[in-house]
This record gives sequence, structure tokens and C-alpha cells, in this order.
Amino acid sequence: MPDISLTMILLLCAASLAAGWVDAVVGGGGLLLLPAMLLGLPAGTPAAYALGTNKAVAIVGTTGAAVTYARKTPVDVRLAVRIGLAALAGSTAGAFVAAGLSTDVLKPVVMVVLLAVGTFVILRPAFGTAPPTTPVSARRVLAAIGLAGLGIGFYDGLIGPGTGTFLVLALTALLHLDLVTASATAKIVNCCTNAGALATFAWKGTVFWQLAALMALFNLAGGTVGARTALKQGSGFVRAVLLTVVFALVANMAYQQWLA
Repeated sequence: MPDISLTMILLLCAASLAAGWVDAVVGGGGLLLLPAMLLGLPAGTPAAYALGTNKAVAIVGTTGAAVTYARKTPVDVRLAVRIGLAALAGSTAGAFVAAGLSTDVLKPVVMVVLLAVGTFVILRPAFGTAPPTTPVSARRVLAAIGLAGLGIGFYDGLIGPGTGTFLVLALTALLHLDLVTASATAKIVNCCTNAGALATFAWKGTVFWQLAALMALFNLAGGTVGARTALKQGSGFVRAVLLTVVFALVANMAYQQWLA
């Protein structure tokens, strides 16, 4: 357990609760949790410990959200796992590339893509609000495995922020899912990528397990409540949260790129 004050532990638990809720609804919980970890751990703590502890916390909340969704909404678990395994491979490749590449070059591109996505969702009010009326073709399934799996998985390993949000958007567009079902599917994919990342951090010994266990309880509560909120409120509510998270991601990346 790192040497941090009780007040900071409580703040980290509160951030974990909020991050679990946001992540369950539409992804992007790391936008809250990882910065909180970086600020909350003692000065001089290697960033790898924040990343590793963050993954140990997040996987619990993500799993809780995935289980809640699976019980209440129809999810193609087999397809989600196939996409998740592709994302696991993609994120591993992205992590290797990240070791020798400056991600600052890519961040402006990601911001432009996010802004374009946000604009598209605003201009298309019906996007992700209705379930599919026709079966999804095999070509679209392969595209989902390639783009939402390998592509976004690679991005997760290379840069990371907003991976869950990108997954929701890609799954909605490619598989014609409503936003609630896309969020449910994204949680299963996230479980796969988080498991791979956590295994790597655990092998390197860069996880504060006691702190992670405490924060994970709050993240699990937030994730479970967030999934239930999304199921109860429907796709319109998820759409509103999605837009909020997209523009928050853009603001966060812009700050890190040019002001930090």
C-alpha cells in the first residue's frame, strides 16, 4: 500500500466510483480514473504503478458492468469475445509500437476524429437509438473484428484515452446496434483488453494490490449502477453522455497537447 493520506484514499475511491459509472454507460472512465491515480500517488512514484493499479481497478468495474448488461439486454457474447481477442492482439502490438513512437504526433489526429464523430452524432439524432431491423452481414462482422478489435485495440495500446467510447461508436456504426447494446458489447471487449494489460503489469510487479482492491469495490459499484442507469434510461440518455464524454476527451487531449 503506498504511503498516502486517508483523505487522498477517499478521493481516489470517489473518483473510482464516478469512473465506473461513466465507463459503464458509454466508456471513457479512464478520463477520470487515470489522472486521479497520477495525482493521488506519492510524488516520484513511477507512472507504471498508476497504470497497473488503474487496470486492476478498472477490470473489476468493467466485469461488473458486463455481467449486469448481459443479464438485462441481448448481447452476442461470442461475437464480443471474438472482437475482444482481436483487440487484445491489437493492444499488444500497439504497446510495442508505442515504445519507439511519440504519441504526441498522433493526438491532434485523434482530436480531429473525435470532433468529427461528435458532430456526426449531433447531426444524426437517430444514430444508435433504434435496434437493427435486418441481420448483420458477415462482411460487417469481419469489419467489426478488424476495426473495433484490431484497430481500436491497437489504439488502446498506443495511446489509450477514449478506447471504450471509440468501441461504442464503432460497434453502433458497423453492427447497427443501439447505443445500449453497443455499450454492453464494448464492456465484454474491454474485459479482454484489460485482462491482457493487467497480466503484463502484474508480471512486472507494478500494481498496488491493496489500494486497487479498495478502489475496485467502488468502481464495481459505479459500473453496476451505470449499467442499470443506461438500461433504464435507454439510448437517448446514453447518446447525451456519449457527446459529453467525446467533447471532454477532446478538451483533455488539447490541454495535454498545448497547455500542460
